[in-house]
Amino acid sequence: MIVILKKNPDKNQLESLKTWLRDKGLDIHESVGMSQTILGLIGDTTGIDINLLNALDIVEDVKRVQEPYKKCNRKFHPEDTVITVGNTQVGGGNLTLIAGPCAVESEEQICTVAKLVKQSGATMLRGGAFKPRTSPYSFQGLREEGIRLLEIAKEETGLPIVTEIMDASQLPCFKNVDVIQVGARNMQNFELLKALGKTDKPILLKRGLANTYQEFLMSAEYIMAGGNEKVILCERGVRTYETYTRNTLDIALVPSMKILSHLPVIIDPSHAAGRYALVPSISCAAVAAGADGLIIEVHNDPEHALSDGPQSLKPQVFDRLAKKLYAIHEVMKNTEDVL
Repeated sequence: MIVILKKNPDKNQLESLKTWLRDKGLDIHESVGMSQTILGLIGDTTGIDINLLNALDIVEDVKRVQEPYKKCNRKFHPEDTVITVGNTQVGGGNLTLIAGPCAVESEEQICTVAKLVKQSGATMLRGGAFKPRTSPYSFQGLREEGIRLLEIAKEETGLPIVTEIMDASQLPCFKNVDVIQVGARNMQNFELLKALGKTDKPILLKRGLANTYQEFLMSAEYIMAGGNEKVILCERGVRTYETYTRNTLDIALVPSMKILSHLPVIIDPSHAAGRYALVPSISCAAVAAGADGLIIEVHNDPEHALSDGPQSLKPQVFDRLAKKLYAIHEVMKNTEDVL
């Protein structure tokens, strides 16, 4: 249920209303926007009399929310959420470019790539330290050492670092990580999501290979219900009958999430395509569709990469692509009023 308040509600009446609602066993999510204030009521609202609420002087309207997700629901929070990471922001009309190798392989490799992608306009550095692989015989990542190398690259470039967690037991290793990534395989690892809900770090949550929009948002809800509202949604493609691409990018997710949720939405074109030649076009389409950013795999020697070389861009290709992406983003911003 949401309670829409009239403009400039009386403070004493508002506090009395919130006290009464809390006495009913409800949690209140208060969203203060430019033109109105909304109280999102979380809990069992079946005993709340809508007519009684509507009769209050400070109440404009009362609506029941049918969707099971509340905190990430745009009805509860009409304004876009903007998440600050270091000196950059995700959402709010900004274009976030997260770039780097699929896996951290050495200090020289990660520092070289970090410097190059920063020169090209990347705002964050990605790199896998803990690697979930389909085969147990594939490179599993450098683990704690990989995070240490990411920290060195951060010191040299100033770029915030993004890396994936696989289990809640690994959280102590992530104390200096700026954004914790939850991979597609862990999207419904609810114990991990609960643990991340108790942290204060931004969480980049990837959609699972065969999950619906509602299931995706319910996973975000797990994190937010724990108290951490810094969630970034990431579409990385879903599994279909097509075999030419690694996955099938659901570009419709971007405008859909803009309707359903207030959280920032980014696209992972690398995992969607699985082929480096397709990444630039998919990236451009994502920005044109309104994505708040991209997470792109870039490797200085993709032919010899230990993980996902075929889908990684060379730094010079990323440089050209970044310029194009910023140009498209600027065009889209300037045509918003027209559209």
